[in-house]
Amino acid sequence: MAKNSYSDDEVRERLWEEIKGARFGMLGVVGSRDHFQPMTAFPDPEETTIWFFTRKDTTIARNAQDAATEAMFIIQSRDNDFQACIGGRLLQDANRERIDRYWNPLVAAWFPDGKDDAYLTLLKLEGRTAAVWIEDAGRARFSFEVAKANLTGKTPDLSEHHELPLGGGGLRA
Repeated sequence: MAKNSYSDDEVRERLWEEIKGARFGMLGVVGSRDHFQPMTAFPDPEETTIWFFTRKDTTIARNAQDAATEAMFIIQSRDNDFQACIGGRLLQDANRERIDRYWNPLVAAWFPDGKDDAYLTLLKLEGRTAAVWIEDAGRARFSFEVAKANLTGKTPDLSEHHELPLGGGGLRA
């Protein structure tokens, strides 16, 4: 594994940037037999939370009615050089101010009655920890490290791994 060249603060900052840019990630409830599902993330660095639109009648929304529901959100950058898993508490919270703030045509496509759809709710993930992998090798170094590993039997040295505490109630920007 590569030597860590990023500070925890730099990794946290990159984590927020990647969540904002990812558009979609996979959200799931810890301990549930249900599969993780693709969700559009609306991160709020000021409040240290990630918000998701969903329907009240979904399994994940029903699971989030319990204040002790633990969940994980997984993202991967488009160029595959950044992966993260954020763990924390998931709550159902139909916050109208948040609905107004994050509403857009993509969200509207799933709610035919608009912001007043009876089935509309939000899920709020209060992050507590994150596992982050950052790979800065580029294609040439990646190819070299893989070839070297196959010749020498040594594992490729391609990425950094960071385990981050993210705060009691949420992610720290």
